[in-house]
Amino acid sequence: MKAALIGLMQSGKSTLLASVSGKPMPPAGSTSIDEAVVPVPDGRLDWLTDLHKPKKTTPATIDCLDLPGFNFSDDSGRAAARRLIDPIRRVDLLVLVVRAFEDPAVPTSEGGVDPVHDLSVLRTELLLADLELVTTRIARLEKQIHKPTKTQARDKAELALQCKLQAAIEAEQPISSVIETEAQEEIIRSLGFLTQKPMAVAVNVGESQVAQSVQPFDFKAVLPDTVPVVSISAKLEQELAELDQESRAEFMSDLGMTESATSQFVNCCYAALGLVSFLTTGPDEVRAWPIRKGTSALLAAGKIHSDIQRGFIRAETFGFADLQEHGGEKELKAAGKIRLEGKSYVVRDGDIINFRFNV
Repeated sequence: MKAALIGLMQSGKSTLLASVSGKPMPPAGSTSIDEAVVPVPDGRLDWLTDLHKPKKTTPATIDCLDLPGFNFSDDSGRAAARRLIDPIRRVDLLVLVVRAFEDPAVPTSEGGVDPVHDLSVLRTELLLADLELVTTRIARLEKQIHKPTKTQARDKAELALQCKLQAAIEAEQPISSVIETEAQEEIIRSLGFLTQKPMAVAVNVGESQVAQSVQPFDFKAVLPDTVPVVSISAKLEQELAELDQESRAEFMSDLGMTESATSQFVNCCYAALGLVSFLTTGPDEVRAWPIRKGTSALLAAGKIHSDIQRGFIRAETFGFADLQEHGGEKELKAAGKIRLEGKSYVVRDGDIINFRFNV
């Protein structure tokens, strides 16, 4: 799964990505798209690793792209932003990073630090980028529908849908708000509309704001309540990432932090993508496998290997919470907590599965 971090200049995206991935920051003024693979924190893996002592432990990951900061203050900046936006039409999640920190060393716009305004600007530009794509597509379809081709009926259906999308965008509504059926989703899937993608918001706060239980930002007028929002001090998290475990725990305790904001951020992205993890264990590897919510046992088997899916017999399944409660698989069997599930079983987050198959 891929997520793209987008934001205005000086929002702190690169610092954020460096803090969650451990990858060095790109050079100042870089105009290229940086990329890093970010592990998803999962305490269940730590517990299973202590239990099984495997040769290796493999967490789920999210592939994160960091785009250079956008500047929409003039036509040249907007044109440069459009060129950067096009490559992210194939990502699965957009993370909108907005600045809420004050720092005299980091310049601000004339309006000062205003995360709600910055988020509104980003949302508007995403809508305009989609509107440009919609109008181009409509013009092309209007020419095609008059030609007697095999795809004429499909082209007419798409034209009607694209006109509906145009009306939504002009009403400042995202494309996701008007897609009602899987058939409509299939028609436009290859176009990669930005406002159809799931989104998350990362508010880059100052160190003094970290301990605040409620952040003074109201994004209701900009984005739906369903969009997850996480506050993170990217600079502070980068400093924490450079400490050893003992020093990090002491520093966090002094700040009143019970959980790393990095962990909150990555898990927020994971949830926004609609992902859950099932787990596999053994002497060679303990591993978390990311899948979409609602995935069947048959498709989950294919996540590991196509041969397992092809020769699927049963999924020997038990929950992590049950294993933790009883302490071991022998105790689970005695308690009747291990199940044999079929192909259509919907895998749940934290399921530990051993697939039985025959090829």
